[in-house]
Amino acid sequence: MRIEYDYTFGLPRNIVWKYIKDETVLQNSLPGCKSFSEVSSGVYRAELEIKMGPIQDHFALEIRLYEKKLSSLIQLQVKGTGKIGDIAGNADLYLKDQQATTPLKCIIDAKVTGALALAGQRLLEDGANKGLETFFQKVEKDIKRQLYYLKRKGR
Repeated sequence: MRIEYDYTFGLPRNIVWKYIKDETVLQNSLPGCKSFSEVSSGVYRAELEIKMGPIQDHFALEIRLYEKKLSSLIQLQVKGTGKIGDIAGNADLYLKDQQATTPLKCIIDAKVTGALALAGQRLLEDGANKGLETFFQKVEKDIKRQLYYLKRKGR
């Protein structure tokens, strides 16, 4: 399954780059996130509760983050196991500078197995797109909240 998703942050790229890899921002932003922690440099473990239409499951994920081009490209490898199937995939996040905004293009190649794969590609794609939209909106909101907090603290 291949998914392409575009989002534009109302923030400069250097700010997005700094915070989009932040453990707290990620935990606050991942839909259904129950836990999120860095277990070694660039390797995270997460537990997510997934709800897409009739599909509900609890997934244990391992996420590997690679910074390929400073401030421009992040690559992720994700492996997850749930009761109704497994998921494995790669994601490329491309960030650009554009007049105090940051257009982001996310390209995901994923494979699902088990009963999860039987749900149908359309349902999975719709669920993934909605999840990405929610995630990036929450990331932006959390970044803005943290910047506001730092500004009030005089930093």
